[in-house]
Amino acid sequence: MRQDHRAEVEGLLEQAVGEEVRRSGGRVDGDVLLRRAREELDALAGAAAEEYAAYVRALDEEEAAVGPLSARLSGGALGTPMLVTAVTAVTALGADLGYGTSTGTAVSTAVAVALAGAVATLAKLTAGHWPARHRRAGLRGQPGGAQQLRLQWRTAVEVRGIRPFLDRQRMLQGAHNGKGPVVGKPAAGGASRGPQLRGGDRSAFARQRSLLARSFDDLPQGDGVFAGRKAQVERIAQWVRQARASTETRPTVVVLHGPPGVGRSALALRAAHQLRDQFRGACLVDLRGESQEEPPLSTRDALLHLLNRLGAPRDQLLFRERSSREQHLRRLSEVYHKHLARLPVTIVLDDASDAEQVRALVPDRSESLVLVTSREPLELPPELEAWVHRLEVGPLDEAGAEELLRSVAGPDEEREDGAGRSDELYDAQSLTRVRELCGGLPLALRVAGSSLGSRTPRALAVELEAAGQDGPVERALWLRYMDQAEDARRLLRRLALAGRASLGAAAAAALIAADGQEATQRLTELARAGLIEPVRPGRYRMHDLVRDFAHARLHEEEDPGERGAAQERLIRSYAELADTVIRMVDGKTSTRADMFSEGAAGGHGFPSLDAALRWLDDESSFITAALRHAEGVDQSAVLHLLGALCDYCLLRGDLYRLGELSELTQATDRELLTRSVQWRTGVAARQLGELDTSRTTLTSVVDLYLDAQHHAGAARALRDLGITLQHQGNLKEAAAKLREALELQAAPELSGDRAWTMHALAAVERDRGRLAEALDLLAVALELHRESESLHGQAWAHFQLGQVRLRMGRPEPAEAELRQALELYGRTQDGRGAAWALTQLARGRLIAGDAAAAVEGLRQAVSRHREHEDARGEAWTLFYLGQALEELGDLPAALRELERARTMFNRMRDVYGLACARHHSARVTRDQRAAQTGSLRNSGFARQLLQDARLDFQRVGVAHGEAWSCLELAVIDAGNGRLEQALELTDEAERLFTEFGDRRGESWARFLRCTLLPFVSPGGSVVGAAVAGEDLARLRRELRGADWAVDPALEQYAEAYALVLERGVEPEAGWQAWRLGMVPGRRAREVMAVLPR
Repeated sequence: MRQDHRAEVEGLLEQAVGEEVRRSGGRVDGDVLLRRAREELDALAGAAAEEYAAYVRALDEEEAAVGPLSARLSGGALGTPMLVTAVTAVTALGADLGYGTSTGTAVSTAVAVALAGAVATLAKLTAGHWPARHRRAGLRGQPGGAQQLRLQWRTAVEVRGIRPFLDRQRMLQGAHNGKGPVVGKPAAGGASRGPQLRGGDRSAFARQRSLLARSFDDLPQGDGVFAGRKAQVERIAQWVRQARASTETRPTVVVLHGPPGVGRSALALRAAHQLRDQFRGACLVDLRGESQEEPPLSTRDALLHLLNRLGAPRDQLLFRERSSREQHLRRLSEVYHKHLARLPVTIVLDDASDAEQVRALVPDRSESLVLVTSREPLELPPELEAWVHRLEVGPLDEAGAEELLRSVAGPDEEREDGAGRSDELYDAQSLTRVRELCGGLPLALRVAGSSLGSRTPRALAVELEAAGQDGPVERALWLRYMDQAEDARRLLRRLALAGRASLGAAAAAALIAADGQEATQRLTELARAGLIEPVRPGRYRMHDLVRDFAHARLHEEEDPGERGAAQERLIRSYAELADTVIRMVDGKTSTRADMFSEGAAGGHGFPSLDAALRWLDDESSFITAALRHAEGVDQSAVLHLLGALCDYCLLRGDLYRLGELSELTQATDRELLTRSVQWRTGVAARQLGELDTSRTTLTSVVDLYLDAQHHAGAARALRDLGITLQHQGNLKEAAAKLREALELQAAPELSGDRAWTMHALAAVERDRGRLAEALDLLAVALELHRESESLHGQAWAHFQLGQVRLRMGRPEPAEAELRQALELYGRTQDGRGAAWALTQLARGRLIAGDAAAAVEGLRQAVSRHREHEDARGEAWTLFYLGQALEELGDLPAALRELERARTMFNRMRDVYGLACARHHSARVTRDQRAAQTGSLRNSGFARQLLQDARLDFQRVGVAHGEAWSCLELAVIDAGNGRLEQALELTDEAERLFTEFGDRRGESWARFLRCTLLPFVSPGGSVVGAAVAGEDLARLRRELRGADWAVDPALEQYAEAYALVLERGVEPEAGWQAWRLGMVPGRRAREVMAVLPR
């Protein structure tokens, strides 16, 4: 800027500052204000850069057109006239000299001619200069003239530069003088509820207590007469009391050693049950140290079993291939010892043979009781920090044997001589002989004694001697085996095919090709004969020695063809039954195809879905054991049984068993089975919150299915991959994967699969804000689920419909959908889905305005999610809990819950959830600091969170979230005096809302823009207020006639702010929307107005 022009601007500043001082009545320091203005002089003048450029250009053109007098007298202008004058003077001199004139006269004449020419030349060049300048001076004041442009420039500087500068200074002065509380915001102390004590998660502790208490129920029952071992149980109890009285915290290890059949395991289990009150939980591990059929259980598998039963983190139970077996063993050992430190439990290590393995399974720094059963007295390492005791379990004495025989004697039967058994049982000599023949072993005595109802003790002794077997157990087993009918003997032999797991009537029926009633009768007969042991009602298992005996009889008395047929029948029958149970839950999907001509679908005999699921609960262990011996069995039956068991594991959250099945299929190296289990493992990883692992696993499964040309399987894997991508916040790619799956599921026979994919796609489109498309997809999906009879699918479709209704701001229809989903989750016993339904029901209460009920419901839902270890469900529930606490005014508690949710989302790599948590955490942080300080001046951290949330929403393609982040950023910037940036943010938010079609968000952006215009308008506050008034009037008309979900608060704010504009807005009052509470709150964002009301 030219110096003279700068002086003019300074003059304008001095005049404006003087006027401002007079207007304020001397309250404004003129010198300080003038100094600030001079510091910003270039910026103020820059506001009129266009007018100044036009003015300078006009001045340059004027100067160029007229030019100075020196330009007319330049060398170029004088050159020719002066040359002509010189030539004329020389010519005159020469002529005079030629005519004989004297030299003096000739020179005088030449000089006179030269002077006359010079004067004439100067007169000619200067004659037009002055009239031209007078003509240009007259044109300066005309329109378009330089003087007129100068006035326009000065006006622009004053209107667009100086006046807005003074308005800003008034706002700063007002903010500096204002020390009162923020109107419309909670007071600084109003939200506090006293100091919050740090501590453990009480709900998690309660859940662990409940799980450990139930672990005693998983032990085999210890009911019935327990003869001859009371002294041993009392000694074990005494050792426990001694350990508890000690000042050192060490586990008590009792090694129960003795020959097979002596009752070591029964003694350990009886002691565990009788000492139940002194321990928190219990677990039995069969180490198989002396098993002839299977290899000993590895330490790694034993640790996995213990961790599963005693409530350890489930990720260690599912993901077993992350590292080498040695590294995994070290990690499991660390987790095991840490988990049981200072947690007293009872651990029964049955059939141990390796002292080092026992050492690894004894928990450190714990008051636990470890009961070890073995054939030999194990020498545990001396460095083991535990109270170690050894107790030999020998044969029963005469009193104990007699008590046992009397307790197990069969029913009194009439014999030919008419005598009963009551007198015969007092035949002490015969009973002593029976004890001797049975070696005093409880197993042999129990088996042999079961025949005393039909035999006298003397007859029993005679027949035992005649049995022809060497060992006491084999002698008793052979006797009772020969007593049974052929069907019972055949069942006993084939029970050896079932392995070591307990079994029920269904397995027995399949093994002997009979119906369930007959199988139940045969099992009862074998139990009465002592050949099988009841575990709990309807469930039986075989003692190891009985299993060895049955296995020998099976190979001697049946040919391989019969054995193979029985095994085939067992697997096929269980495949039908398990497949039917899961079909009753999930419906007719491609994995539940009608492949059995006479399966259990029509004649399963389950009175209800609840009974069917209870049956599968009981049979799951047996099915897993049966799958280990499925070599040579029809692979389609094995696949269906395996798939049904995997789906059951996902439904129940039994990730330990799913990990077992994964290892089993990898060991068999059967590709079809491996793909099926790997697919479910990817789903389970997602449930645990291991989203990266889930994505990697499911991506590889998709490739495997596509390579095998198995399009139905590829579509299922693509569906679950899309759901995982949605959980990671990658909504665009998730939608693409789900649509690709729908293309593969176009065939009519895949309509059940298509329904699951459609409601998954609807969830993605809901998160993207496309509510109309989500509703259409869910309507079709729900109909398809009904056609395929999928109760579980209907539950998830109703659940998604409820969420869409909540997004539309309709809590009543949403609650109806969610309650229907909850009822269906209860029928299918899907605890994870029920927890999600509880979360959304509580969220509905929050939208309906009942924040207290929402807090209570959300806390219950959090506990349910933790119980099922659903990390994502817990994170979203904590997110909604933070919002509910904010609604109650407890901002510190709300911020804690939101930060916990943000941490969980960050750990899971869920970008969408992280963005939402950042957004609301920033809002609460901003409000909390504002309530403490009375302004938005300390909102730097909140602004950074909002900026991060905006970038996250941009990255995942959620324009709706990005727009709301822009509005919240605008509020912070406006409250900190950055009004131009705030206006740009509101314009950006309005553009996003308009493109997206959310009229509710768009109306909020327009309203905030109206509150900013009086302070950032180029024409100053007066012009800005006028423009804002026109825009606000137009917005009020639209709100009154809207057919979409208008925010009631916005309607009130618009009416109130219209009155503020009518009364006039003074710049020194500052931006008033925050102080008046006229900014979008939590409720503004939770409803999307993209559809008509």
